[in-house]
Amino acid sequence: MSSRRQTNGYIRTLFCRKCTAATGVECLRVWTLICLSTAILFSISPGVADDIDPATRAMLVGAWVPDESHRINYELLPRVPTQHVIISDVRDRGGTRVHQHAYLAYFDGRYWGMWSDGPGRPNPQLTAEQHRDVVPGHDLAGNRVSYATSRDGLSWTTPLDLAGPPRTEGFGWISRGMWIRDGQLLALASHFRAPGYAGEGLSLEAFRWSEENQEWVAHGTVMDDSLNNFPPKQLPTGEWMMTRRDHRRQVTVMIGGLHRFDEWQVYPLAGYDGNARPEEPYWYLLPDHKSIVGLIRDNKRSGRLLRTFSTDNGRTWSPIVKTNFPDATSKFFVHRTSREDYVLVSNSNPQRRDPLTLAMSTDGIVFDRLFYLIGGRHIDYPHIIEHGGKLLIAFSGAKQTMEVLQVSLSDLGAMTMPAAVTTD
Repeated sequence: MSSRRQTNGYIRTLFCRKCTAATGVECLRVWTLICLSTAILFSISPGVADDIDPATRAMLVGAWVPDESHRINYELLPRVPTQHVIISDVRDRGGTRVHQHAYLAYFDGRYWGMWSDGPGRPNPQLTAEQHRDVVPGHDLAGNRVSYATSRDGLSWTTPLDLAGPPRTEGFGWISRGMWIRDGQLLALASHFRAPGYAGEGLSLEAFRWSEENQEWVAHGTVMDDSLNNFPPKQLPTGEWMMTRRDHRRQVTVMIGGLHRFDEWQVYPLAGYDGNARPEEPYWYLLPDHKSIVGLIRDNKRSGRLLRTFSTDNGRTWSPIVKTNFPDATSKFFVHRTSREDYVLVSNSNPQRRDPLTLAMSTDGIVFDRLFYLIGGRHIDYPHIIEHGGKLLIAFSGAKQTMEVLQVSLSDLGAMTMPAAVTTD
């Protein structure tokens, strides 16, 4: 037996809904300790497609790209035509209320939006007016999840509560996205020990929309000790996969959900330790329908996105590489459009979360266009869906608003880059 198979056989684990104990070889907690003690940065690589170099740093490429991508002048980027709507705004609360973790879905003829909605901790040195563009303390006890719906993506209903109050004193809810599975709309939320998610008691829960009762009802625990980054997507095998962190911040993928919404296998993606700080990972499939890209935020603040590849449906991953794509150490999202372009929405200015930009690629590996979406203030945590030839992009402003931009794919397709986007 090869060493790679031995390694995979040791760490591969099947989890049940009720317990973090493994029904296979080891429990997640033991596996996490192994990762920490050995300072694993990546799992054994299965190799990638012949035309992909997993070690390349090149991710932002073009005649307009300066030798050092941090020299980009973001005010010179072409502006994307958009329609802009604010769904909910608590900036008049002086930092005592928070909106963040925005997600979207299109289901049963309606757009659905959900977000974390809870108490904020204001900075006592700021006036209420100054706090409008300054992020309050967040991820606090008592955090809830709100939702709203829309027929056209621009006119939204009054926000309502989705999950109810936290189930345990000192805990909160974090919005984790919507999952359309077997004709049902599930809203995912992680129940966490505040402040922050890094503490025991973490669990990923599902709520099901009841059309009959016109309300959300508890559907069950998806997986204990889990904070996903975005809702599951299907692999070529038909299995579902989503990236995940546990209460020790270890970065993994969870694969399953095929026969039961609460049955998953966990595979390592990256370790969070003194040498590496990978955070908020995301994955997407390349045009060959075999190679998978994993993009990761770098909490060591290199100002660049990290990248890894898999060709065995997420079971193993190539060594993580720091790319040349600039990043403000913030959450991002990638979507492949119906026109087969990849769009990456992120805070690509490494100096701050302003502006929100949209990069485009034809192959999902090299992005050769970078456009300005919205800015002039703190903006972060985007999510994208597509419907009717348009993108709907959700985000929050200073973690105090839930906002959306509607973008026409035809407008995007007509956009080009100038010869240069630097001032020197």
